[in-house]
Amino acid sequence: MFTLLQQTDYLVVLIIGLIVGYLSGLLGKGGSAVSTPALQIFAGVNPFYALASPLPAAITSTISATTVYSRQKLFNRKVILTGALFGVPATLAGSFLSKFLPGKTLMILTALFIVSIGGSLLFSFLRKKNVEETPVVENAAEGHQQLIVLASLGIGLLSGLLANAGGVLFSSFFIKKLHMPIKQALACSIVLSALLSIPGALAHWWLGHIDWNIALVLSLTAIPSSYLGAKTAVKMKSPLLEKLFACTLIVFGVYDIIYTLCK
Repeated sequence: MFTLLQQTDYLVVLIIGLIVGYLSGLLGKGGSAVSTPALQIFAGVNPFYALASPLPAAITSTISATTVYSRQKLFNRKVILTGALFGVPATLAGSFLSKFLPGKTLMILTALFIVSIGGSLLFSFLRKKNVEETPVVENAAEGHQQLIVLASLGIGLLSGLLANAGGVLFSSFFIKKLHMPIKQALACSIVLSALLSIPGALAHWWLGHIDWNIALVLSLTAIPSSYLGAKTAVKMKSPLLEKLFACTLIVFGVYDIIYTLCK
């Protein structure tokens, strides 16, 4: 472990934290989908540390961005509470199951999920007519309670297994299945990302997958940058934000697959 820490470039980690924090606030997610490949590629971090070390930072970045989204009254409390109630225990279960899979397999699984979600969303957004803004959906949970429960269990399990905060999966689910406008979906998903990051971080800490030096640098840089990212998101036109969200997932997912397979 000492050798791994000596090989880590903490200036690069700091820059990654600033960029990922901004993207987290902008795209309503914990940031693991971006920070995990970036830590491996640019900072030379071990795969297991790269997977789990961003989780504590996901907590600080999502809480910081939440202060911006809360002022816009974009939260759906019923959806968030249901997601947390079933997602948190599922995250714990997934975190402990992760020790049975090698780091490279986890990385590829993470990237494949991200690419498939990004491609599906981009296709949907390109087909949709450009409506400037869509009203907040107040009754998103009505008639979908069972679906939300099942999705929360599945997303929580995957989040723990892949050491991911789950924001990407939740926001995609809210957009495609609950028909939330993107800004509301991002706002709800970022709260759930913070909540699911806590049990995931504790479980992976117990498993020895977290480098706390890296986690501290990422956490501190994420606070101001995620706040700025959220401020950008609420001011951005929804059609542009939708396409940016989908394309970002595809680009980072593909890049991560290529890197993991070729190294």
